[in-house]
Amino acid sequence: MKIAVIGSGYVGLVTGTCLAEVGHTVVCVDLDEHKIKMLRDAKSPIYEPGLEALIRQNVGHNRLSFTTILEDALKGAEVAFIAVGTPEGEDGSADLRFVRAVAKSIGEVCSGNLLTIVKSTVPVGTCDLVDNIIVETLKSRNAKHRVTVGSNPEFLKEGAAINDFLHPERIVAGVTNEQDADTLRELYTVFVIDDPSKLFIVDRRSSELIKYGSNSMLATRISFMNELARLCEKVGADIDSVRRGMGSDSRIGRKFLWAGPGYGGSCFPKDVAALIQTGDQYGVSMDILKSVTTANETQKKHSALKIINHFGGKLTGKTVAIWGLTFKPGTDDVRDSPALTIINMLLDTGAKVMAHDPQGQANFSREIGSKKNLSYVDAAYDAVQNADALVLITEWAEYKRPNFDRIGNLMRTKNIFDLRNQWSFSSTKKIGFHYECIGRNDDKILPMTNLK
Repeated sequence: MKIAVIGSGYVGLVTGTCLAEVGHTVVCVDLDEHKIKMLRDAKSPIYEPGLEALIRQNVGHNRLSFTTILEDALKGAEVAFIAVGTPEGEDGSADLRFVRAVAKSIGEVCSGNLLTIVKSTVPVGTCDLVDNIIVETLKSRNAKHRVTVGSNPEFLKEGAAINDFLHPERIVAGVTNEQDADTLRELYTVFVIDDPSKLFIVDRRSSELIKYGSNSMLATRISFMNELARLCEKVGADIDSVRRGMGSDSRIGRKFLWAGPGYGGSCFPKDVAALIQTGDQYGVSMDILKSVTTANETQKKHSALKIINHFGGKLTGKTVAIWGLTFKPGTDDVRDSPALTIINMLLDTGAKVMAHDPQGQANFSREIGSKKNLSYVDAAYDAVQNADALVLITEWAEYKRPNFDRIGNLMRTKNIFDLRNQWSFSSTKKIGFHYECIGRNDDKILPMTNLK
C-alpha cells in the first residue's frame, strides 16, 4: 500500500518507519522543515533504540520518504494516518487543534478515495469530529471522493517501540464499515500472521476508549503500589516481597507492580487527565482516577522529602547528585518526569544539584528551564564528586551495578537514596553508606505499635 503519515513525532515516525520496514511505501509529513531535513538525511530527531537504523535502511530502499507538503504525500495514498500531538489543555482535556487542522487540510487537498486513520490519542468521539470536518470540507470544494475515518490507537512503550510495533500483543482498530475493516486487515495481516485474533476490529468509540482505559488502568496499578510502599515503610514490611506475593496471583500478574518515585511521560499523566475530563463532560465522575492523580503527585513529593528530611529540612550548603532525568530508561522523554518535581523541591530547600542522564539532559534542561544551582555533567561519576547525597531516579542500565567504593571515595558524605529499589542495604551499608529506598526497610522489623 501507499501510506501517508501526518506528523513525524514519536508515534508518527515509529509508525511510518515500521510500516515501510514490512514493504509498504510510506511518506511522512511534518511542518517542521528542520526535522524533515534531518529525516531525509536518515537522522532521527528523537532517541529510540533501533529507530535511526531502520529509517536509514528504508530511506535507502526508497520505501520511506519525508515531505512538508501534505498534498504530495496524499497523491495515490490509500491510507493516511493522523499522528499529531494532542497536548493536555488547562482543564485536563486533550487539545485537538492539531487534529482539527489536519482533518481540514485532508479535506482541502486529497485527490482520491482515502481511509483516514486517527493514530493520535484522542477522546471518545474525536473520529466523529474528524469525519464531519473532512466531509464538510470536501462539500465546500464539491469533491466527490470517498474519505472515511477510522481509529487505530498506538500501544508503544518508549524504549521498546520498534519491537512493540513489529511484534504487537494486540492491534486495536475502530471502523464504521466492512470495507474499511478489510483495508485494515490487509494493512496489518503481516504483523498478526502468527495469531490473527490479535487484531481487534471494533466500533470507533470503543477503540478510542480502549486506549485511555488501558493507560489509566496501568497508572492505577502504579499509584496503588506506591501507596502500599509508603505503608510498608511505616509498618516494617518489604514492598518487593509484597509485589512478588501479589504478582504470583494469576488474576493480578507481575507487570506494573514496581514501586518508585511516581509515573511520568507523555501518556499516563495526560491520558488519565483526559479520561477524568471526559467523565466530567458526560456526568460520570472518575473518582478512582482522580485519586490516582493525587497519589502520583504525593509519591513524587514523598520521594523528595526522603532527602530533605534526612538533612533536617534544609539543604543549604549541600550538593545532591542525581542519576536519571527521563521518566524511564531507553528514551530521551522527560515530560512529567518525577525528576522535575524532585529537583525543584531540592533546589527550593537550598540544594546544589549535579545531574546526569545518558540521553535526557538536553530535553530536561529545556523543560525545567534555567536554574541557578542546577548543572549537568557528561559522566555519571562526575555528578557524585563532593556530593552529600546520591539520588537514583531513573534505572538506566549503566546505573545498575555501580562501584560503591569509588562513589564513597568521591562523595563528601555517604548518603544514597535509591528511588527505584535497584540496590541493596548490604552492599551499601557495609561500606558506610546511609541508604534509603522505596517501601523497604533495613533488616530490622519495626514494632507494630498501632495494633490493638
